[in-house]
Amino acid sequence: MDKEKKKEEPKKEKAEAASQKPFSWSAIQEKLREKGIDLDELCCDRPPGSPAKVICIAPGLEESYMEMGKSPRGLVVMIRTDEETSRTLDDWVETGYFKSRSEAAALFLREGLKMRGDELAKLKEALAEVKAAKEKLHEKAGQVFGRKKPDA
Repeated sequence: MDKEKKKEEPKKEKAEAASQKPFSWSAIQEKLREKGIDLDELCCDRPPGSPAKVICIAPGLEESYMEMGKSPRGLVVMIRTDEETSRTLDDWVETGYFKSRSEAAALFLREGLKMRGDELAKLKEALAEVKAAKEKLHEKAGQVFGRKKPDA
């Protein structure tokens, strides 16, 4: 039994160390190579050596589906889409887990936005600057016109 404990200890220490520090890009590439995955060969839409986005996605949609059902969806967002996307949404509705294209689209839109959240976070400061500039513009326009901005 002592031998088994000794075998388990390094595994446990390695797992704890991995959970405490984030992986660097080179460490992620190395881990993928160990598993036989070469991003330069796999990702044909980018020049070799350029960065790739690696995303870990849970194998199922259960958590997102359940999470989506916890809050009301009262806001409407109108979109135009192509036939292939529409047929794909119809296929998801046909599974019986979605009542409508709208419900299926809401889930997959939510999932897509989650995956791209870190990129939007990088733009938040610039968005705040644009908002402040617009407020300043509206204030100056109000001075020029001698009144507040009319409601849109």
